[in-house]
Amino acid sequence: MNFLKGPRNEFESLKEGSSWEDKADIVQRQLAEVFGSKNLSFLIGSGCSSLRKDKLEVGIPTMGPLASEFQTILSNTLVEEDEEAFVTAQQEQELKDKLGIDLSDDDVKGNLEQLMAVLLNAHQFCKASTKEDIKEAAALVEEVMTGVKKFVLSKCTVGPFSQGNDSVVALYQKFYRSMLTRSRGLAPPWVFTTNYDLFNERAMDRSGIPYSNGFSGTIERRFNPASYRLALAEQLDITSRRWAAVDGFVHFCKLHGSVNWIEEASGLFPIRETQSEADAAKDRVMIYPTPTKQNASFGSPYSDMFREFQRQVVQDQSVLVVIGFSFGDEHINNIIFQGLTLPGFRLIAFMDPDTNDISRSLANLGDPRIWFVWGQEGEKKAHYFDTIVQELLPTSADQKVDQAIAKALHTLVSKQQDDKDGEG
Repeated sequence: MNFLKGPRNEFESLKEGSSWEDKADIVQRQLAEVFGSKNLSFLIGSGCSSLRKDKLEVGIPTMGPLASEFQTILSNTLVEEDEEAFVTAQQEQELKDKLGIDLSDDDVKGNLEQLMAVLLNAHQFCKASTKEDIKEAAALVEEVMTGVKKFVLSKCTVGPFSQGNDSVVALYQKFYRSMLTRSRGLAPPWVFTTNYDLFNERAMDRSGIPYSNGFSGTIERRFNPASYRLALAEQLDITSRRWAAVDGFVHFCKLHGSVNWIEEASGLFPIRETQSEADAAKDRVMIYPTPTKQNASFGSPYSDMFREFQRQVVQDQSVLVVIGFSFGDEHINNIIFQGLTLPGFRLIAFMDPDTNDISRSLANLGDPRIWFVWGQEGEKKAHYFDTIVQELLPTSADQKVDQAIAKALHTLVSKQQDDKDGEG
């Protein structure tokens, strides 16, 4: 395991050959101090919803493997007869012939969001064109876009996690329980995510953690950014009308949209949560961020959520903890860079600083406000979500007691097993 604060190795003081547990204890104690920050935020990427057990993906693949799987289905080389072709070979060829867009091009094949950005731009171009043949191609582009949406929707809603495997939700539950270690009186933490899935919401619902996700209402829950300005409080004294903020409250923000969001033409707030199965051909299921401006309803939730992210990052004494995100989104990176211009901002990234040019540039700054935690020992990877929540995040007193009991029992069982082996 490695732990850098700017240029300084936090494990230098440890004896040579120190155990994983010794290093994990240092990280956990320093994160406990971070959790006491005035303004605490988390940025969760696709790596947090991916979990492999016995070489089987029980969560949702990260964007790289997801794009590779889409390309495999696109090429029809390994597709089973009963597997759906989200984009047919004919549609792919027509797109290439009519508009010169190759879905297997190196610029887009490794990133579905970049692919959607290209298709969205092409769709707008076709609709605005005065040439009839190009104008007619808009329907083709829309069909391909629907195919990509159906693929992403299927991967985010169907899998072992939808068939009773709660491994990923359990990790998220433990993640949110760690926030209960924050002292009373501190501002509620913010959790921002680029993921479309519902693991966060299910984890908080099952744990009884109150949260605000930007939606208000009961029967028809619609996105209203003003709800982020509201607080949840409990009445302490009826006679004097004394109130106190509810402990454990979380602000939750999905920067790229969600599988349970649909767009409707009616009402002041057109983005609505739905509990029924969404139709990718009719509903705008996910909000795909692109450099181009879309219609007002598309731009509104996207811009509103990023405004919340920016507002939180530039708060006084703000800390941003990055997990499962590799700085692949320029919009997010720019906001983080703005935060680094402020002396009170700290960035804690669970990733190898050599992952890409952005992470290397951040590490090369030698700024002690920028922390990196990463590394592997056996099957444990310090920058993976399961390791982080199980061994590195701070725990409450009750959880520490449970962990101590579990550790003592494990030691006792191991000792008994050794004794039996010795007798044999």
